[in-house]
Order: sequence, then structure tokens, then C-alpha cells
Amino acid sequence: MKPNSGTLVINIMNGGKAEAYEGVYQCTARNERGAAISNNIVIRPSRSPLWTKEKLEPNHVREGDSLVLHCRPPVGLPPPIIFWMDNAFQRLPQSERVSQGLNGDLYFSNVQPEDTREDYICYARFNHTQTIQQKQPISVKVFSMDSLNDTIAANLSDTDIYGAKPVTERQPVLLTPTGSTSTKVELRGNVLLLECIAAGLPTPVIRWIKEGGELPANRTFFENFKKTLKITDVSEADSGNYKCIARNTLGSAHHVISVTVKAAPYWITAPRNLVLSPGEHGNLICRANGNPKPDISWLANGVPIAIAPEDPSRKVDGDTIIFSHVQERSSAVYQCNASNEYGYLLANAFVNVLAEPPRILTPANKLYQVIADSPALLDCAYFGSPKPEIEWFKGVKGSILRGNEYVFHENGTLEIPVAQKDSTGTYTCVARNELGKTQNEVQLEVKDPTMIIKQPEYKVIQRYGQVSFECIIKHDSTLSPTVIWLKDNDELPDDERFLVGKDNLTIMNVTDKDDGTYTCIVNTTLDSVSASAVLTVVAAPPTPAIIYARPNPPFDLELTGQLERSIELSWIPGDENNSPITSFVIEYEDGLHEPGVWHYQTEVPGTQTTVQLKLSPYVNYSFRVIAVNEIGRSQPSEPSEQYLTKSASPDENPSNVQGIGSEPDNLVITWESLKGFQSNGPGLQYKVSWRQKDVDDEWTSVIVANVSKYIVSGTPTFVPYEIKVQALNDLGYAPEPSVVIGHSGEDLPMVAPGNVQVFVINSTLAKVHWDPVPLKTVRGHLQGYKVYYWKVQSLSRRSRRHVEKKILTFRGNKTLGMLPGLEPYSSYKLNVRVVNGKGEGPASPDKLFRTPEGVPGSPSFLKITNPTLDSLTLEWGSPTHPNGVLTSYILKFQPINNTHELGPLVEIRIPANESSLILKNLNYSTRYKFYFNAQTSVGSGNQITEEAVTIMDEAGILRPAVGAGKAMASRQVDIATQGWFIGLMCAVALLILILLIVCFIRRNKGGKYPVKEKEDAHADPEIQPMKEDDGTFGEYSDAEDHKPLKKGSRTPSDRTVKKEDSDDSLVDYGEGVNGQFNEDGSFIGQYSGKKEKEPAEGNESSEAPSPVNAMNSFV
Repeated sequence: MKPNSGTLVINIMNGGKAEAYEGVYQCTARNERGAAISNNIVIRPSRSPLWTKEKLEPNHVREGDSLVLHCRPPVGLPPPIIFWMDNAFQRLPQSERVSQGLNGDLYFSNVQPEDTREDYICYARFNHTQTIQQKQPISVKVFSMDSLNDTIAANLSDTDIYGAKPVTERQPVLLTPTGSTSTKVELRGNVLLLECIAAGLPTPVIRWIKEGGELPANRTFFENFKKTLKITDVSEADSGNYKCIARNTLGSAHHVISVTVKAAPYWITAPRNLVLSPGEHGNLICRANGNPKPDISWLANGVPIAIAPEDPSRKVDGDTIIFSHVQERSSAVYQCNASNEYGYLLANAFVNVLAEPPRILTPANKLYQVIADSPALLDCAYFGSPKPEIEWFKGVKGSILRGNEYVFHENGTLEIPVAQKDSTGTYTCVARNELGKTQNEVQLEVKDPTMIIKQPEYKVIQRYGQVSFECIIKHDSTLSPTVIWLKDNDELPDDERFLVGKDNLTIMNVTDKDDGTYTCIVNTTLDSVSASAVLTVVAAPPTPAIIYARPNPPFDLELTGQLERSIELSWIPGDENNSPITSFVIEYEDGLHEPGVWHYQTEVPGTQTTVQLKLSPYVNYSFRVIAVNEIGRSQPSEPSEQYLTKSASPDENPSNVQGIGSEPDNLVITWESLKGFQSNGPGLQYKVSWRQKDVDDEWTSVIVANVSKYIVSGTPTFVPYEIKVQALNDLGYAPEPSVVIGHSGEDLPMVAPGNVQVFVINSTLAKVHWDPVPLKTVRGHLQGYKVYYWKVQSLSRRSRRHVEKKILTFRGNKTLGMLPGLEPYSSYKLNVRVVNGKGEGPASPDKLFRTPEGVPGSPSFLKITNPTLDSLTLEWGSPTHPNGVLTSYILKFQPINNTHELGPLVEIRIPANESSLILKNLNYSTRYKFYFNAQTSVGSGNQITEEAVTIMDEAGILRPAVGAGKAMASRQVDIATQGWFIGLMCAVALLILILLIVCFIRRNKGGKYPVKEKEDAHADPEIQPMKEDDGTFGEYSDAEDHKPLKKGSRTPSDRTVKKEDSDDSLVDYGEGVNGQFNEDGSFIGQYSGKKEKEPAEGNESSEAPSPVNAMNSFV
């Protein structure tokens, strides 16, 4: 053995015989924890024995007969490679007539005169010993019928000579294997070789089929001129009857080989190492399959477990060892042996019982850098036994991290799904188990993302001009960006015309080859951004005399060289119109299937005027040509003459073949039908075949019309099927289609998830666990699990309400989920159901759980009533959502002084059963601000605020003003809200109304007002009529003047005043500055010729308000 190694070296170079070391070897590695053993290693010396001496008689054969030259090589280890050569060491030619069999013999289906020779030599090459052994030469003499007739003619009469027959043809006869049937056993995963060699004249042709099935695609090969069938990587599905058929013009012969595929043991579940803590439980599972089914046996430290030292924590149950309440002495290496007659498997599994305090493997103070709004993953690789619990903290004295903004992985990693700038800091990982605890700090830095704040823009530039693309970026100051420019997703050309600046790319002397897409890529160590723009290079403006236009359409289309699958099309180009033709586009129309619809066929360079076109069968072709230059595309040419190709069998099969059941007992097979021209001929149909995977050997087939669906009824529920759909028409079948896997219809799941457990994380979040249902009971594609949960009642309010069930769906085969948004201090129920494509399975039994208390909501209201000089009464309602048992209310208040600042804050704690409070000893005529909130044992809830004012005196009460939580409040009091002012204004308004009514009554009695006479007598120059253009009233007059009393009004001819006109006049003059009424209602005193515009409060009209408006202004 090598030092410090388990390698065993056997060296016979210095003497000794290999045979002395022949045998079976096994390696055992042992320490205080146990013993592991290796697989058996078999050592056998190679052998290359000599050929046995034998006397070989010459072979005399009649022309046309069959012949077998036997090789019979010596048995060697490993077996030799056989080949036939002549004396000149040249390989003998082989063909369908002459070939070498798998056993090394040389077979002649029929001999010919040229087969006569004396040096047929069989060679055996032993690769391992690098030697070649030679058999003695074999002589073959072939007698032709002509020479045989000459010999017979010398001894027989003329009459008998005519009885010699020429070479006769014979129907096939199998040389190997013999008989009509044989058997073959092969191991799973090996290469299956089946051989059939036949005699006959003419030389037979061999064909292979599998009875009741198809030869496996992609794994089937034919060798030795199809005399050998080779199937690689065989499995149990390849078992069956294989028939070889030898056929010539006179008949056929066949042989059936029954193939059975056996299997040496192979793993389903190999045992894996197990690390347990003292007192824990665990299982070692060893599951293998094979044909026949292997036997499972266990060893402990290399000793059969039945005679190994007894361990009370260990129990063997077939292919499983169950450990319970293990101790450190339970550590051992267990071996699982799975064996049958074709081989065995051996695997070691180390059961290590450890008691280790936690260790954190992640380096201390490791720095993580991420871009804002992207995930951050902070590692905390750990080891310990029992398995440590992991907790994360932020900062040196931060609280434990919880909540939906974090994801805690099983391997200890902390994930921040959306890291923000304020996520930067020190994070501490703590690992603890019952043997101790340890911690490690890591650093997280969140960087600003890199952005391109000014992107390159699309440019159109003339040849030989200059163009510049900008790429201005913004990035985190701690990152160093690099800017790379690409052209058409490749590096910039190595050309001095391309100038790359700090934030731009400039191209000098632009040419046509510079046309393309330019991309600016900004890279940092953490992120990458890019932006692109297209550069279009156009020709310089043409001289006015030159007009560039699209080309004229081609003409004179001609079809020549018509074949079944190709044709030649030629044409004459139209005028280029000063822009060279760059290409021609050829389109075709299928007048048989899609008349009037033109399809793209191909495109050729503008210098080419003929093209060889590939055609499909059963299409009535017409072609047209379109010319293309830099300006655009021409109009299509006139269509060519039509050409109808011949029909043929389909070249392809339908695509997108699927098998999905719509009911539990059916299989719906669908496919995409072939297009019209893909049919290659009339009578398009489909052969639909199916069989149950790994169950049925025979295919069930049906031929359907040109449809795209077929329904198979009476299938088992949700089992896999092999499906294939083959196209056919009146001329034959398409190539063999590929096999797809589908499933019959799903049914509702049968069982509910078990072992449902709920873990309440906080007052609004819970985690639910369940055991997955067995896949065979899902009866369909497992889509996930649904958790139904609902609130039963609130523990703080006994009233029940309508139960609203909520549903959370967890995709895939998950076994846990989070329930967010729960109400604190409430009872909930939940159940879990498995979901497949058909629907939901039965519900698990309802699981009851409760959420703990939380902080309460804000009180429902706060009212302040009964203000006095030094007291206020507060009334409130309990929180709508108490979220627990209320312990008290907290009232805080403070005065607001004349400078709008807040005074000292007073705090009062109020028992939870109170709903009102009278605050005394307050300052009079002072505004106070109140803050009010409720408390539970968890903490304080949100507060509500109000403001109120103590009264100034006993005459009235100031209305309390409601604040909105502002830090400053106003002391200003609106006089319009005071009671004494309201009463005064009402009295004034009533007095004016009485005066107006009296004036109205006196005026309706008729008569003149003596104003006119007094004006004429005094002839005061200042007393002039008011002008319409200055916005005042018109001249006052009696009825004879027929002048307007007011702008827009007229005096009637009967010298009476209409009521509405009178009202308008009284309104207009009722508020004159010096006007008043005497006892008979006449207007006395002076009035000015120009009335001042005195707008009322909030009204800029020059017109005096009506009495009603005046009253409204006082109220």
C-alpha cells in the first residue's frame, strides 16, 4: 500500500506471475467512528491462447449454393476481435452476399466463381496483450455449371447431357439463427445486437420489424448490410418480439427473436449521510430497482447488521433504518447492498451523532454592495448540532428583524427583496442552540443606480458629414463607471474617424458603411445600463436635373426547366430611375389552395435576373417579381404563367401535438393541421396513434379526416400516454412522426393535506405548515395548495358578524405559507386543500388559532362640550378596533397663547371604563389643544386631536374650533358670530323694511312729488340730471316729461307708475345720502347729481343693494 493512502499497488514488472494475484479485492477504511467498505474489485489476468491445430479440408461448392467458413477462435480474456484477410494481409471484401457474422464466421448467401481462392484466413486480435493469432488458411473451390456439364458429357450419353440444369435460383433460407424462433436476454443500459443472415439466389434483402410496436427512434441502427439490428441503451420497454424477414424474388423466410430485458440493480434512492444531535430521530433509506427485483441487505461497519453490536436506537424496516433517541455511541458507517443475479450495488452512509455549539462560517465584517430597489442577500452560513436557530439584527443594539420586508432562508441568508438607501448599515447574525450561541456582523451598502440622463438620439446624416451621439450619465459617487460604444452589437471599427469622448461619440467623414445602430453601455461593478440610437446615412442632395424614384416593375417573366420540385424563373428588369436596383423579391401565389394571396418566396441580388426556385408538390404556382432600390420597392410585375406540380406523399407531420384530457375518463389529442400546400396531394388525412406509457406494447390507431382533434374515451384517470400523429394523403404516408407524451383527464384530488400546523408570528401574521399529499392521490397536475381562513370572532368584542372567508394560493409542491393581514386579538380557523387542473380536493380539518393583542386603533370620536369660564367637558367613544383589552386612555392638552405658540403639556391617565371627563381650573377665554389615545398592554394607539376655547364671560359661549393636529393655532374671533352683533343687525334690518313699506304705500296713492318745482326754483347748477354713461341714475321727472325714472324703465301713458317700476325707483333712492321722507311720503332734502359707488362687503356692483340683500348682509 502507498504511504498515507488506501491505494494498493501490484507490480509484476520485476518478477512474479499475474495469475498469482487473480481474485476479488475489497478495501475497508476504519476509525473510531466506524468502518466503510468499497465495492468488490475483480482482478483477472488477460489471456491470448494459440489456435488449436486442425486439419482443414478444401471446400468444393457448386455455384449458387450457400457456404459458411467457421472461424472458432480460441477463448481469450477479454474476447478477441475477429476479421478475415488473405495472404497479402488485405481485408476480404464483404457485401450483402458475403459478410461476417457476430460469432466471427464468414457467410456466403450464394457463392460465385470469383469466390474461388486458397487463402481465406481468420485472424483474432487480443487487444489487451497486443497480439494477433492466425488460423490456418481455408481453401474454397467453386464449380460452375459449365465446367460441371463438360465433365458429365465425357461420361454420359447425349440424351443425359441435356438433363444438366443451369444455376437454379432459390428462395431464402436462414443460415443463422436456425429455426423459426429464438430468445435473447440483454441487460438494461447495454447494446442489443440481433443478427439474421440468409442464403438464397438472388441474394436476399433483410428487413427488421418489432411485432406490436415500432423500433425505437434515435436508438436504432442497422449494421452489416442490415443483417444486424443494433439498439443502444435498452430498457424494459424494448422487450418484445423482433422479426427479421429475408426476401428475394422467389419468396421470403423469417425468424422471430423474443427479447427480454433484464436489469442489474440501479438506485432509486441511495442512502445519504446523516448528521443528528443526541436525542434526535432520523432515517436511512436505501431503495433500488432491477429485474428481477433486488434483495436489500444492511451492514454496520462492514458487518451484517444481524450480527453487528446491538444499538437500541436502531430499527431495521426492510429498505429503511429508523433511528430514534440517538446517542453519541450510535455513530457508525452503514452499508446498503442491493443485489440480484445480474449484479449488485453497495453504498456507504455515515450516521454521525454530534453535539456541537454553533459556528458561523461566513467571514466577519463581510461587505455587501447592491443597487437601490434591487434585492440584497446577506449570508450567514452556519454549522452546529442540534441545528442552530438564526436571528438577524440591524445595528449594534437593534431589535430583531421581522416582517414582510425581509425573507429568512433556511441556510441562514437574510434577503431584503427591495433594498433602499436607508437599508445601509451593519447587520448582525446570531446563531444559537442549547450548547451556546455565536454572532457575526456584515456590512451592507446600498448605492444609487446608474442612469443615462441624456440618451443618444436617432440621426440622419448625409455622406461625408459629421455626426455626434451623446451619452450623459448619472451614477453613485462611490462607483467608477466605464462607457463602451458598440456598433450593431459589435465593437466599433478600428478607424480613426471614430472619436470616443467622455460623454459622446463623434464620427467624422461619414460613409455608407457607418449606417447602423450605435449603443452606449455604462458598466459599474454593480449594474449596467444601455441606450441605442440608429444612424441613417443618405446620399447628398441630387442636382435638380436628376430625379430619384422607385424602379419600374420587371416584365417578361418566363418559366423554364420545369421539374417536380424545382423550376427556373427569369425576367427583364425595369428602369432603375437613377437609383441602382439592389435586389429582386420573388413572390408566389397558390391558385389551388389560396388564390389571390401572395407569399414571399426568396430574394436575389439586383445583378441577377434568373433564379432556381424550390417547389412543393400539389401547388398551382404563379410568380411575380418586385424590384428594390434605395428609394423603395417597385410595383409587382405581371404574374407569370401557372405551373401545377405533381402530387406526392406528405413531407412533414402535424406540429404541436398534445394530449390533454377534458374529462377523467378521456384523452383529447390535438394538433396543428398542415397548411394547404403542405398536404402535397389530395385526400389529406391523419393517422392518430396512442398507447399507455410503460403499460401497452401495442399502438391503437385510427385514421381521421382533415381535422385537428380526436377524443379517446374510456381511459384511466391521469395516466401518461405516448401519442403520435402522422399525415397521409392519397399517395401515401408522411415520415414516421415523433412520439409525444400526454396525459388523460384529471379528476379532483382524493385526500386532504395532513398534519396542518399554525405558528402565530405576531398579532397580524401567522405561518401555516402542512404535509404534502401523496402524488398518486392528486390525480392530475399538482398546481399547488389553497389555504382557506376566516375570522371566527374578536376576543375583545363578543358580537359576531358575517364570516368572510379568505383564500391564499401557494403554487407548486409547497408545504408552508404565510397568512398576512390578520386582526389582532381574534380567533381564526383555517383549512388546507390541494389543487390540480380539475379543481380542489377535500379540505383538511379546520384548525383554530388565536392572534395576540396589538396596539389599539384611535378612539372613535372626541367631543368637547359645555364650555365655562374655567372648565370644559370631554366626551369620547372607545376605539372601533381595540385590538385587545383596553387598559387606559391618555389625555394630553396644552394652551395656545396670543403668539400662536403652544404652552406646557399636561398629561392625564384615565381608566378604560370612563367615557367622559370634566376638566376644571382652566384659564378663561383661552384656546386649548387636546391629544387623546387609547392603550392596551402592548402599547399606545394612534391619537386624535381637538381644540376648544373657554368662554369670555357668562353672556355667551364661544364656539369651539376643531383643529387638525397643527402645532400653531389662531386666537382671532369672528365678530359676525357674536350674539349681540346678530341681534343689532336684525333690528336695523327690520326698521329699514318698515320704512320701505311705508314709502311704497304712499307712492301708490298717486300725486306729484314737489321735487321738480323745487329744482326749477333754485336752479342750483350742481343739481343736474345723472348721466347714463357714468353709471348713475337718469334724470328724475314727472309723468309729463316721459323720461325714464330709471335706466331701462318707462312711464306708462295713463300717468300711473307700474308696481315693478315703483319698486325699482324706491330701491334706487331709498339709500340716498341725505334723503328722508316727510309725513305725507314726499321726498325732501337735497340729492347730489352724482351718486358715489360704495360697494357692499364682498360685492363690487355700483348698484345699491335691495332691502332683502341688506338684510342678508346683516344676518
